[in-house]
Amino acid sequence: MATGRIIKALSGFYYVDTGVSQYQCRGRGVFRKNKVNPLVGDNVEFDESNPGEGYITDVMPRKNELVRPPIANIDQAIIVVSATQPDFSSLLLDRFLVLIESKHIDPVIFITKMDAIGDDELSVIEQYQADYEKLGYPVQLLSTKKPDQLEQAIKLLKGKISVIAGQSGVGKSSLLNALNPLLSLETNEISISLGRGKHTTRHVELIEVNEGLVADTPGFSSLEFNEIELESLPSCFPEMRERQNDCKFRGCMHNREPKCAVKAAVDAEEIPDYRYEHYLQFYEEIQNRKPRY
Repeated sequence: MATGRIIKALSGFYYVDTGVSQYQCRGRGVFRKNKVNPLVGDNVEFDESNPGEGYITDVMPRKNELVRPPIANIDQAIIVVSATQPDFSSLLLDRFLVLIESKHIDPVIFITKMDAIGDDELSVIEQYQADYEKLGYPVQLLSTKKPDQLEQAIKLLKGKISVIAGQSGVGKSSLLNALNPLLSLETNEISISLGRGKHTTRHVELIEVNEGLVADTPGFSSLEFNEIELESLPSCFPEMRERQNDCKFRGCMHNREPKCAVKAAVDAEEIPDYRYEHYLQFYEEIQNRKPRY
């Protein structure tokens, strides 16, 4: 019996890395019967049947998993947003942050295309950077003219399993290619008329970058809050999590309740207005969601 991590799934085969060598494995038939679906990122036990080949016998418990891409045990999600083309959007960034927080994954923010903006826009982006860093999120500004910034970004990947997320056209594939030139992912030009780009990966694989592993497929193609319950929304905002016990009412939703510590912090400008406005917007969206049967 040997153990390892699935680093690639392709055509019914699972490629398991033991840290010493790699094995091409199939899953036991009992998995299908028990509705167990091994995922890239899973820690597994397997029996070696032939040199370099084997059968997965057991999948270890997961700390988290995603549907898109189908991957498990992620340590961090790198949210890639651009300073321009498409323009920086704190609303979109907050949607990604809430989705990632809801999966108990640590977010890291990369802001690309910093060399394509002027001084006025730079000061705006730097203010956002300060706001998000105050919340505890690492924020890395990236300019193609400053290779040292990329070196700093690569350091954040060390020893972690990372997935990259972000809207189309922000430079996710270009970033992956820069992080590891061996990837050579296909990138399509951003469509100016639609403001969207296309991505063309067909299977999921974990690629080694700086002693860490990065999924080669961008995550969170859907930004719907279908899996988030209203009661858990405040815990997806770190500034609300840390003030939860200071509210007068237990289970305060920081909306219309009196003596709410979160609303007091917004009034005192300790929480940026836009973060609270986005929270109320997401609150309403989840509240008005059609019930699932």
